[in-house]
Amino acid sequence: MAARPLEQCGGAGGRRPGPAGGDHLDGQPHRRPGAGALRRRGRAGRADRRRRPGADHRRGGGPAPAHDQLRDHLRADRPRAPRLPPRRGAGVRGALDVARAALPDEGVWVVGGALRDRLLGRLTDDVDLVTTGDPRAQARAIARAAGGTSFRLSGTHGAWRAIAPDRSWHADVMPLEGGGIEEDLARRDFTVNALAEPLAGNGLIDPFGGARDLEARLLRRVSERTFSDDPLRVMRLVRLTLELDLQAEPETVADARAHARGLERTAPERVFGELRRILSVPRPDRAVLALDSVGALEPVLPEVAALHGVEQSRFHHLDVFDHTLMVLERLAALEQDPEPALGEHAAAAMAVLAQPLGDELTRGQALRLGALLHDAAKPQTRAVTPEGRVTFLGHDVAGAELVRGALARLRASERLRAYVAALTAHHLRLGFLVHERPLPPRTVHAYLRTCEPVEVEVTILSVADRLATRGDRADDAIAAHLELARELLGAALRWREEGPPRPLLRGDELARELGIVPGAALGELMAELEAAQFAGEVRTRAEAVAHARERLAAGRR
Repeated sequence: MAARPLEQCGGAGGRRPGPAGGDHLDGQPHRRPGAGALRRRGRAGRADRRRRPGADHRRGGGPAPAHDQLRDHLRADRPRAPRLPPRRGAGVRGALDVARAALPDEGVWVVGGALRDRLLGRLTDDVDLVTTGDPRAQARAIARAAGGTSFRLSGTHGAWRAIAPDRSWHADVMPLEGGGIEEDLARRDFTVNALAEPLAGNGLIDPFGGARDLEARLLRRVSERTFSDDPLRVMRLVRLTLELDLQAEPETVADARAHARGLERTAPERVFGELRRILSVPRPDRAVLALDSVGALEPVLPEVAALHGVEQSRFHHLDVFDHTLMVLERLAALEQDPEPALGEHAAAAMAVLAQPLGDELTRGQALRLGALLHDAAKPQTRAVTPEGRVTFLGHDVAGAELVRGALARLRASERLRAYVAALTAHHLRLGFLVHERPLPPRTVHAYLRTCEPVEVEVTILSVADRLATRGDRADDAIAAHLELARELLGAALRWREEGPPRPLLRGDELARELGIVPGAALGELMAELEAAQFAGEVRTRAEAVAHARERLAAGRR
């Protein structure tokens, strides 16, 4: 699908006609989770609920922050000065109040996004400061005044961050570059960010017409060196057009496109940080389309760029690339209005997606990454049968390994790699079960145990995938899929909350009862007892021992 240029839209362009097609799962064999899969009980992807501020490399250009800073490492300073009362939810106003109380009136300027967002009437919780003084000392002074913490953000640029104790705001303090504030602003990316104001508040400094560009809803580079100085700004161009609803100037887009390959030489931690923010915009499908339009998708995610032109079976009206964008679109729509598809479980499902996972992503934001990559192995698994039927056998399993490699290249954490790989590996499982309704309890258990720990998220992904594959003109097939998805989503939410049934006896106790030694056979019996207990087939210790004894005897025949 051809993308509307960035310069023609406040964002990245329109979307596609509604989907159509038939009830088919990409030529995959109709299979159910087996017992072997039930025994794989990896815990990767469980929520990391620790709240941490993240390194945000503001100015752009130059090397990435240190690796430990990108993993949100904090160096806390012990408060040494009287504290100002923290102002929960005060945002940028709270940060400025503390900074003005803690820092000198001269030689400090507010710059960039806080001023831009003020002109746009947008709320923000962070502020950037440049100083002729010592950024380390001034960040510490802000932190002490608020009773918060400070840490080094970038050793290369000398940037430090101060964070409110209640995490309601943070202030980044950077050294002034060049001979004065206007020379510092000349090194920034876009005119709408090349704004400054003395900390004391004595008027806006706007040498490049950023305020005028904001009024015109225009995103324009500061200079011809904008993208050559830092190719990451190509990705930032995409994000800002979407976040701020701006139209990129044609010359700026052309220059960005000319420098997009420079992303291959940019620190992967920085690229991934920008990709995370891009996928968090309200319309992630438009974001991916815009990345592709400006030439940034192939150097960042060649696995997704390779989906272009990969034709599917007669049950799909889109190639794999456009289908992937539609899955993202439908997933974002589900987030905004989940009840029509998810029914009574909508609120609980959205609460799960709001939980932090890791890498500064919620589970829902990571699910968007999973949606983007879930069909990544289709190009390499595509085949055509002698009858002319297109298949993608094994693209789920192959895709899991492919996305692990892609995320490793971007320096994502092992937690996130495992999470997205699990989504990819299991995204077809619900569809295989549609024609087996009503599902026996053991089948439900098999689905939950196999998909754990993404049993909730992969169920939601299957809904978005089905909606993108079938569309509104296949009402019966969609209704059947959604009915089963609601049933399994309810079970998945209970599983997420309560876990599997508590064993009626331990493995060592069962081994003594049966007179066997611990080993693989005992593990299989314990897994069987869990499934039987989930299905209500055994309810007491005695019934569990008898059931295991029968299974053991049957296996010896």
